[in-house]
Amino acid sequence: MKNVIVFLSAVLILSSCGSDSYKLSGTLVGLSDATVYLQQRVDKEYISIDSVVSVDGTFEFTGQVGIPDVYFISVEGRNGKGMIFLENSAIVLDAHKDTLWLAKVSGSSVHDEYMILQDRINAIQEKLEALYEEYREAAMAGNEAIASELQDQMEAVYKTVSETQMAFLDENPASFVAPFVVQSLHFGKEAEEVEELLAKLDPSLDASVLVGSMRRRVELLKNVAIGKMAPDFTQNDPNGNPVQLSSLLGNYLLIDFWAAWCGPCRRENPYIVAAYNKYHDRGFDILGVSLDNSKERWLKAIEMDRLAWTHVSDLKYWSNEVASLYGISSIPSNLLLNPEGKIIAKNLRSDDLHSELEKLLAP
Repeated sequence: MKNVIVFLSAVLILSSCGSDSYKLSGTLVGLSDATVYLQQRVDKEYISIDSVVSVDGTFEFTGQVGIPDVYFISVEGRNGKGMIFLENSAIVLDAHKDTLWLAKVSGSSVHDEYMILQDRINAIQEKLEALYEEYREAAMAGNEAIASELQDQMEAVYKTVSETQMAFLDENPASFVAPFVVQSLHFGKEAEEVEELLAKLDPSLDASVLVGSMRRRVELLKNVAIGKMAPDFTQNDPNGNPVQLSSLLGNYLLIDFWAAWCGPCRRENPYIVAAYNKYHDRGFDILGVSLDNSKERWLKAIEMDRLAWTHVSDLKYWSNEVASLYGISSIPSNLLLNPEGKIIAKNLRSDDLHSELEKLLAP
């Protein structure tokens, strides 16, 4: 019976489109004549599907999609993008030129379904923000007990975001929103975990660009799984000198992905510094790979946090080539290599890093 309901739901969604083509009309307040792009994100790149020149902030795209999927509207020379679930129907998008990400979309039943889910998540995030303000006030006032209790509450509330997404996925495996939910859930997960999420999707969604990107990510993650040899790479240090990963092997080596702008990374740095100071002479080393895009901020953070090991970066932000090679989708992230270059652990945090090194390098 459940499968029948899912099938009928999919049919209703398709029939609600009522057309074999789409017309996407948009108005961007404050925009005069400018090039507007219709894009999709394939892997980590935004690919332009179509473009038009707006007239007094209005634009129109027409075409056809095989299945409803996630698309983006962007304007040449402006930051930010508006997300839309594009389907074969008459769709209207309204936004301000400076806040495309707040675009209002009507005429897409799939986008309406997405917004119902997003409203639930937004309500959780608002609760989190309120708790954080209470936590910050308690911490500033020195009320450690209250701050600790509020921190536990925040963690519990934050967990409900993924629980809400998982519930949607389990109840709506054939929804055209489901691939987007899987994408939201897959960050920081290993290949097997992503495969488990993808297995929840109805096969009718295999044509989704999001599904294709995540399947390719699974293959990438398999290449850097525990037990695999770490792929070799070369990237420049702060002085412009090339550093090759293989040249640093021989000790246990932590490849640490971080950035000066990453608050959680900076909070983790004292633990890594302590581990380096304690175990370096026993055969432990670190290679920091920065996802910064400002050399000045990168170097200042190295100095301030006293990170006395080798550092490299291409200053390409999230497009860092080493991060792409290793499938890094969130930071801080790290991999621990044995002296031969085999990956033996991942994402060791705080005391876990110390515990692992103590086992490996006990005097």
